[in-house]
Amino acid sequence: MTLFHVDWCPDCVVVRRKLADLGLTYEDVIVPDNRRMRTQVHEVSGQYYVPVLKDGDLVLTETADILAYLDERSRTDRAGATATTEFQSQARTTPDVAGEDDDHPSCRIN
Repeated sequence: MTLFHVDWCPDCVVVRRKLADLGLTYEDVIVPDNRRMRTQVHEVSGQYYVPVLKDGDLVLTETADILAYLDERSRTDRAGATATTEFQSQARTTPDVAGEDDDHPSCRIN
């Protein structure tokens, strides 16, 4: 599992705190503040916003969905059961076109 994030983003902090609270291990990838410089995020998800969670082929880009997935994964890891919720990748098949505000640092909150 890999989390792409910036240190100062409130949504990223919430996701990192959830990962820590659940004791889940993950690869921590801190990306540049400038959205256009977030090439790793774009390659994985087709967009420049963070947080982005990648777990195998699953790519989640919405904080609420990431948190729900982490709860579900934690429950299934502890129980040794199969996940009951079907999470769909939110990676875009058509990448975002860079906009004029993409030079400014931002997670999703403007």
